[in-house]
Amino acid sequence: MSLHTQTSGSGPDLFLVHGWGLNGAIWSVLRAALEADYRVTAVDLPGHGRSPGAGFDLDRAADALLEAAPPRAHWVAWSLGGMLALRAARRAPDRMESLSLVASSPRFVQAPDWPHAIPVGVLAQFHDALGQDPRATLSRFLALQVRGSEAPGDTLRALRRQLFAHGEPNPAALAAGLAILRDADLRADLADLSPPLQFIMGERDTLMPAAAAQACAAQRPGARVACITGAGHAPFLSHPPAFLAALRAFLQESATTGAHRHVG
Repeated sequence: MSLHTQTSGSGPDLFLVHGWGLNGAIWSVLRAALEADYRVTAVDLPGHGRSPGAGFDLDRAADALLEAAPPRAHWVAWSLGGMLALRAARRAPDRMESLSLVASSPRFVQAPDWPHAIPVGVLAQFHDALGQDPRATLSRFLALQVRGSEAPGDTLRALRRQLFAHGEPNPAALAAGLAILRDADLRADLADLSPPLQFIMGERDTLMPAAAAQACAAQRPGARVACITGAGHAPFLSHPPAFLAALRAFLQESATTGAHRHVG
């Protein structure tokens, strides 16, 4: 499963993984801000954007990301991409200099011992609607991402501009991604994670509550948590300066820690 990537800039490697239904073009603003200091690679997930593929599972997608990623890089992964990156870190921890999970956690739906998520019925409704009208389902999902955030109209327009920037996602790939969001529970992966870890959450995110990051940080001591005031599910689009400040601080800290670790 060979994935399409786009690389620009120079410096330490930064690998960007997008979320469900979108593609690597969603990172264009972030890439432009970072490529003076980093060699930035954005990937299209299987069946999304310019990457081939249809159905996939968690492990196959994680392996495809590892094949597409630089040999060792800082990973920044959003929403569904964050779950795939968590599994990739479990399979090849030496490949990650650090991991920043954006509006993501190890479990996307609620469970009796995990209230920091959406009800499983919400994803079931998306799955049912996907077979009838994929475009309308994607549009509805984008609207949910900005609900409750500051300036939702501007963020929604930015999401819609990038939605089909690299072509339409494969319906089978969309269904596979929803299945991962519905079924995956990666809390054990989180507990065993070795690379430095950061959560960047939106204060007003209705799809991935910011409280999930605090619960994860309690499980994974040393994890950093940044909550972007006023942001929804796409803080890198709605609040770029605050998002970049949080990310840059973590990347610099991780690079220093990593240098000490390698010397030791």
